[in-house]
Amino acid sequence: MVANDMYLGDDDSRGLPNDGRRQFTSDDGRRRGNADRCRPEIAIVRYRECQLAAVYGLTDVFRVADEQLALVGRGGEGARVSHWEWSDDGVVCTLDSDPGTRNAPTHVVFPPSLVPPQGMDAAHALRDWALLRRDEGAVLCGLCAGVFVLAETGLLDRRRVTTHWAFAEEFARRFPAVRLDARRMVVDEGDVITAAGIMAWLDFGLSLVESMFGPSMMIRTSRFMLADAPRTDQLPYMGQLPSATHDDEVVRLAEETIDRELGSAMTLSGLAAATSTHPRTLQRRFKAATGKTVTQYVQCLRVERAIHALATTDDTFESIARSVGYDDPTTLRRLILRETGLTPTGYRQKFGAKSLVGGRVQTLVGERNQRR
Repeated sequence: MVANDMYLGDDDSRGLPNDGRRQFTSDDGRRRGNADRCRPEIAIVRYRECQLAAVYGLTDVFRVADEQLALVGRGGEGARVSHWEWSDDGVVCTLDSDPGTRNAPTHVVFPPSLVPPQGMDAAHALRDWALLRRDEGAVLCGLCAGVFVLAETGLLDRRRVTTHWAFAEEFARRFPAVRLDARRMVVDEGDVITAAGIMAWLDFGLSLVESMFGPSMMIRTSRFMLADAPRTDQLPYMGQLPSATHDDEVVRLAEETIDRELGSAMTLSGLAAATSTHPRTLQRRFKAATGKTVTQYVQCLRVERAIHALATTDDTFESIARSVGYDDPTTLRRLILRETGLTPTGYRQKFGAKSLVGGRVQTLVGERNQRR
C-alpha cells in the first residue's frame, strides 16, 4: 500500500491563502467549495463528544482513495485531510496528511456525536471557525447530530437537509425553517452537505470521493474497503413508532391494549370502551400525545412487529400477517413497502439474522470440506 503517514500540524504556519484556488464543481455546475492550489482539503472538526470512529474512518476513506488514485497514475490528486480542535490557543490543526504547507480547507466536516443533540457541546468557537472557512469558499458538512451544529447558525434555513431519523422530531421542533428530509442518507446542496446516521459517515465519504474523483474511483475505494456503494435512503432503518415520552395515562392504557390485542380485530369504539372514554375524545388525546391517529399507530405497530418477525424468524409472511391482525397479507405487504422502502422478501434478505447466520455456517462448512 502507498505510504501516507499522518503528522501533527505545524500550528505556527497555519493560514488560509486567498490566491491560486480553483473551484470544484459537480456535474450540474454547483459550487463544490474552494480548493487549495493543488487539491481538495477535508478539514474534520473534533468537537467534544464527537464520534472518533467517524473522524478516523473518514481519514481512512480518503487515504484509500489516494492510494487508488496512485494505482491508476493519478498520484497527487487525492484529498488532503486535517483534524481541527479547540485549545487554549484557539482552533488548531492537530493532524495533517500534508504538513508543512498552509491549509486551505475545501470541506469542513462536523462528525456525528456520541450523545443526543440535547446534550451536545455548542462548540461555538469551532463553529465560528467553520463559518470563516465558509466565507473563504469551503463546503460545510454536518453528519448525524453534527447537522444540529450547522443548523444553529441559520445557514440551513430554507435548505433541504437530513439527519438521523431518531433526531428528526427534535430537529424539526428546534429548526422549523429548515426543510428536513429524514428519509435521505446524504443530501448535497452544493455548499452544504448533510448526512443521516451515526454510520452515514461512510456513505458521506464515498459520495465525496465520487464527486471529487469520479464514480470509478468511488467504486475502487468502496471495493478495497469491502464497503457497499453509498446508500441513498435511511428508510429501511427507521423505527416505526413514536417515542413514548407523553404522560397521558389514558393514551398509555390505550397503547397497552393495542399491544396486547394486536392480532385481533380492533375498533376505535372498542378501544374507547377499554379506556372508559368517548371515541372522539380518545382520538383527540391520542393524536396530541403521540402525533398519530389510533389507526396510524396500530398500522405502525403491526409493521414494526412484522418486520421484527421477518428478521428473526423463518415464519411465512402469511403467518406473520395473521399474527399481527391481517387476514389478507396484501395490506401488510403494501404497508411494509411504504414504511421501509423494501418488500417483505427484500427486508428479510437485508436484515434477516437467520440468513446471515446461515450464510456464515455455509461458509464454515465449505472451508471445512476444502481442508479435508
